[in-house]
Amino acid sequence: MSVTHAVPTPPRLRQHWPWWPLLPLYPYGRRPTLVRELVPGQVWSFEQLQGIFYVAVPIRMTVLRIREGLLLYGPVAPTQELLGQLHQLEATYGPVTTIVLATSSGLEHKLPLPSLARAFPRAQVWVSPGQWSFPVRLPLRWLGFPAGRTHTLLEDGLPHGDQLVWDSLGPVDLGLGRFMEVSCFHKASGSLLVTDALVAISAEPPELLEADPTPLLFHARDRGDEPLVDSAEQRRKGWQRLVLFASYFQPAPLEVLPLGQIWSQAFRPGLRNPRSYFGFYPFRWQNGWQEAFSALLTNGQPRLQLAPVLERLVFPRHRGLLLEWLRRLSRLQGISQMVGAHYLAPMACTGTDFARLAAELESRPWAPSSGDWATLAAIDDRLLAWGLVPGAPSE
Repeated sequence: MSVTHAVPTPPRLRQHWPWWPLLPLYPYGRRPTLVRELVPGQVWSFEQLQGIFYVAVPIRMTVLRIREGLLLYGPVAPTQELLGQLHQLEATYGPVTTIVLATSSGLEHKLPLPSLARAFPRAQVWVSPGQWSFPVRLPLRWLGFPAGRTHTLLEDGLPHGDQLVWDSLGPVDLGLGRFMEVSCFHKASGSLLVTDALVAISAEPPELLEADPTPLLFHARDRGDEPLVDSAEQRRKGWQRLVLFASYFQPAPLEVLPLGQIWSQAFRPGLRNPRSYFGFYPFRWQNGWQEAFSALLTNGQPRLQLAPVLERLVFPRHRGLLLEWLRRLSRLQGISQMVGAHYLAPMACTGTDFARLAAELESRPWAPSSGDWATLAAIDDRLLAWGLVPGAPSE
């Protein structure tokens, strides 16, 4: 009598994401998933990486336990690995009943939703108002959103209102579309879920990058002809520079090298491989980059803050809208932590922290145009000059 043994699926296949060409971000077709339990038996974080030119930061789907089963907030790529991890939670806590896309503009959150919804055909799908596509406006069903079970937050109601408190930030007219995200407060755990607007940044690289620290080592170098050397200090240095890239695109201490100098450092021995981009590294960090990173923390510790990219490119003419939202959040009773879709989570906080952030943003110069903010300001100015975004900058 012969015995047939199941052959385990290789990790590369379990982590495969076939739709990556629609938004070709690192790590492209392979999306490892890290699962962390943030509140025992109530809140879980499903984390993957995304980025360009190794500027890779975590993207997070948060899973909430509700009385009916599980709610997924902020879709990420539903690989076999991720679905297997979700099915393990289902076996203990009940089925996935609700999937929430809480942003109208974040492509990295929007693209995985159709596949995720197909994986859970009985789940109800809720999306923020004002969904849009570019360059052609298409109905949601043409984008793969399931007909008959896709609902719009606020317009069609709010799911699980006895357990969750929802609040909208926006809409903000971006010209080509609009920005809007809907926060979700989970009363049982004291967790406030947000998408892109608020972040908390740590001085140390996240656990997600431990398995493959290549992005950290790549950006820790000072020249393109330097090898990728692994050490705790190099990982920390690379993470902090990577955060500056993601926050400001081109912070003040970063110089872009002339093409001839870039070529002169490329194709050196040990770097003739895709992992090292063949030695292409078009940057030089000047003195002061450490201080620029430190400004994103408070006494070396994470703090609740508005993402710089959003302040300068989404809200430069809408500070009042943001401040009103923050003050509404500050009045929620029982907040103990924030779980954002990027960077550090959870971030311990209370309503007082949201009120303090609103007061800080109201008192300091808004949407600066110099220093680390200069590149973001130049992008905004160019979009205004081309008529692609409405209005003119104002305090």
